[in-house]
Amino acid sequence: MDKEAYLGDKPNNDSFPYGDPPTVVEEKGIQLGEAAEMYGDIGFAEEYLYVTRGLKSRHIQFIALGGTIGTGLFLGIGRALTEAGPLSILLGYTFTGVAVYAMMMSLGELATWLPLPGAIPQFCARYVDGAMGFAVGWNSWYDSSITLCAEISAAALVIQYWNGAQDIDVAAWISFIVVLVICLNIFAVAIYGEAEFVFASIKIITIVGLIIFAFIVDLGGGPTRDRLGFRYWKDPGAMKAYKTTGSNGRLLGLFSTLVNAAFSYGGVEMVAVAAGEAENPRYNIPKAVRRVFWRILFFYVFGSLAIGVLVPYNEPRLLGAIEDNAPGGAASPWVIAAYRAGVPVLPSIINAVILTSATSSANAFLYTGSRYLYALAQNGQAPRFLLKCSKRGVPYFCIMITASISLLTYMSCSSGSEKVFQWFQNLATVANLFTWMSVSVAYIRFHAALKAQGIDRRTLVFKSPFQPYTAYFSLCFFAIITLFNGFYAFNPFDINHFVTAYVGIPIYFALYAFWKILKKTRFVRAHEADIFTGKAALDAADARWPPRVARNWMERVWFWIV
Repeated sequence: MDKEAYLGDKPNNDSFPYGDPPTVVEEKGIQLGEAAEMYGDIGFAEEYLYVTRGLKSRHIQFIALGGTIGTGLFLGIGRALTEAGPLSILLGYTFTGVAVYAMMMSLGELATWLPLPGAIPQFCARYVDGAMGFAVGWNSWYDSSITLCAEISAAALVIQYWNGAQDIDVAAWISFIVVLVICLNIFAVAIYGEAEFVFASIKIITIVGLIIFAFIVDLGGGPTRDRLGFRYWKDPGAMKAYKTTGSNGRLLGLFSTLVNAAFSYGGVEMVAVAAGEAENPRYNIPKAVRRVFWRILFFYVFGSLAIGVLVPYNEPRLLGAIEDNAPGGAASPWVIAAYRAGVPVLPSIINAVILTSATSSANAFLYTGSRYLYALAQNGQAPRFLLKCSKRGVPYFCIMITASISLLTYMSCSSGSEKVFQWFQNLATVANLFTWMSVSVAYIRFHAALKAQGIDRRTLVFKSPFQPYTAYFSLCFFAIITLFNGFYAFNPFDINHFVTAYVGIPIYFALYAFWKILKKTRFVRAHEADIFTGKAALDAADARWPPRVARNWMERVWFWIV
């Protein structure tokens, strides 16, 4: 950590006026205790303040289960079905889910050791290279900001499903959603946490309900009494050839679902970003990270299976809705499955949930984007004024700057700007893959640092399995997807598709090279890696969190859930 970048001539920990961090935590509280150790100066900490640990256990657990599930699971998966077939999307979401879970195991160990706000840029800067922290920080901020725009745009379009809303300009709905998500973030992190708890609850209940609905309809329990089984896996088929014919085409179709699935899983790392504001993080973060497995299994794997048995990949309404960019959830395979099953009321409910999911994701990505910016400021890689927090611990400058990017959403109101907006979105998806690869690299170096500095991993609060091989696996998997995500641009070669698919790669390395040259940073040696700054205050705070004692069986069940 380059403290001089934001402290200037302020004293370091050697002249700390309140003694060691545990003493500051005891005398000044957890918030100032953490800030004082991070900044090395109690005066600076009191002037700029710090984020607060206002996210309760239930907030963190539900953020992990459903926090950033957005339009990808409800809408984007439909395009994957039409391009590759039901077996391909099931395999694609399963394979990618295994890699995402491997990455999250690595990130969980990092975030439990040091639950810092923003987290990922700081881990990369401390354990790998300051230039990587700069590159992944700005890349992740850009990713969150543009995805924020995409989710707001999707929410505004879904509203058009209802007749009364079609008479109101889309720009008005965009403005309403932008103001809403800013209000949910700007006052206190607890308000954001409560909103995500409610949003995630709605999504979880809906997805579980849809999977049950799929099971009932598939066995012939719907109004039509038609038992589907795996009919559509035989006709039109389980795997659809993509771009070419035969087995090569089916292989390309499967690979296209890996790319689509990687984009749908975007934002899963948000649990670690929120670790710096979680109550009792050494208990709540490991529990939340383990919950990601169930999120992947039930929502994405079972969800893709359910869609594959309910809707054939050559369904005319699905193909037409995708081709015409139809408003609302018309392109959702869940909506089409409801129509096919003869349940006319379900499409309105699904559209309402898609609207809720898009708004929830916009809320989540505004939060994550602002915290990435805050982490960059802590690294000395963004202006120092961004460290300023309100008395409630909200980095309001970071929130407003990130929210200002949402103004790009108005571009979607103009048909002439749609291509530019789509280009921005595609850049963001590649940026997300780079975030995951950077997490894997940071963990590999953290693992080496623990070994070099004589720390036994068996003493860690959370120890991820099969390391560092788990991290190497996720790194290789995401690298392959990144390198080949634009394969469709080569047959025949299309320069526009090629640039859209691959321009994110030189952007990341340009950011890396810029900071490397400007600051002349060097690769961090394992024995020199800073794995302790901020830890003493966190260790002291651990004893201050009250134990959770269930008074009856209902509380025991609730505590198990959250």
